[in-house]
Amino acid sequence: FFYSHSDQFPFLFYLCTMNVRVGAPRLMSLAAQRGPSSAPSAAFRLVQASSRRPSQSTSNVLRRRTFISSLQRRQQAPESAGDASSRLSNIKNAKTRAGTGNMDGLDGGKEAGVAMSMIPRGPVSWASLGLVAVAAASAVAYYQIERERRLENAMGKIVSTGKPAIGGEWSLVDLDGNLVTNRTFEGKWTLLYFGFARCPDICPSEMVKVGKVMDTMAEKYPELAKKLQPIFVSVDPARDSLRALKEYGKDFHPSYVFLTGSPEQVQKMAKKYRVYVSKADETEDGDYLVDHSIVIYFHDDQGELADCFTQSMRPSDVIEKVVERMTFVPKF
Repeated sequence: FFYSHSDQFPFLFYLCTMNVRVGAPRLMSLAAQRGPSSAPSAAFRLVQASSRRPSQSTSNVLRRRTFISSLQRRQQAPESAGDASSRLSNIKNAKTRAGTGNMDGLDGGKEAGVAMSMIPRGPVSWASLGLVAVAAASAVAYYQIERERRLENAMGKIVSTGKPAIGGEWSLVDLDGNLVTNRTFEGKWTLLYFGFARCPDICPSEMVKVGKVMDTMAEKYPELAKKLQPIFVSVDPARDSLRALKEYGKDFHPSYVFLTGSPEQVQKMAKKYRVYVSKADETEDGDYLVDHSIVIYFHDDQGELADCFTQSMRPSDVIEKVVERMTFVPKF
């Protein structure tokens, strides 16, 4: 063949060594470049015919039939142990590598030897949940702070008028048996406390606190101390006789005035000051304790209630309030 077409031998040899398939238009253009002497011959037409590709529909049909035939052969042929292990290994690697970008299914490669998690990574993670929790806690805290601030502002705008309905007319007797009323102490600022002589701890503690107030006032504010009078009223008149109160008063500040009276008188005065009084822990032999309010009532020199001091207040707190009230000058 090559001998009978020796004039076109270099061109045919070039096509064979390239091992490529080109279309007819490309071959025609190459032939035209070689000139008239290289016009298409029988060999060229043979090569041109062999280079033609089948149509697209024919190619698709052939590929589909080939794929179906291969599937049928796989289903009919028994699966060997090696093929089964290879298939399982492929599935395992596919699950391990899914979404990780690591072809070996390991965190850090084969040398690290740590398998990647097979759990798919979704849009919600622990970090995002933590951020949501922090944001929610911050919002709740801000709400609480803002609510308290608004309540404080609202309370600051409330204007109190008038005086509380505490106190009033009363009459008792002192340790000498003399009648004492609320008018007896006009011109004096009084610290009034309700208690009983057999109180184990609360009453002595409050009375000692008032004694410290009196001593500090006498030292720092002697002129104000002369106008200040502490008073103790017994809420247990059945047991706190005049003799019992005299013995009880020896343990406390000498400026105290101890008062008692009949149960009706004491009950009437306690009601006016809204003092809670009740028997507690009564035993078979008749002994008992008395539950009562723990408040020190501070009156001005006209007998009007000026302030109240609770058990939680320290002597310094009481002194500050007393001095403030006694030195207050109203502005008109």
